[in-house]
Amino acid sequence: MSSPDEIGRPADAHFADVETREDAARTVRAMLADLQKHPGAWENPTLERFLEALAASITDLDAAYTARGERLPDQPTWRTVAELLVMASDYE
Repeated sequence: MSSPDEIGRPADAHFADVETREDAARTVRAMLADLQKHPGAWENPTLERFLEALAASITDLDAAYTARGERLPDQPTWRTVAELLVMASDYE
């Protein structure tokens, strides 16, 4: 991952081990803490940019899974939700 002060980096939050709603909430709290600590570092630090990137991340999620050699789940999981949020913090 990029250094914490590098501009245009994703949130310093992890989603790979998210299984429950509480895990997803913990990821969101980690994202908030990271944004507060490094407000100029995210690619999409404003709500407007973040929501635009979130919409694009949702649209492109199949490609992200394919690039990793994985199959997108038929039903979203809490991990999928957390992944989308972290993905949106850095989506270009």
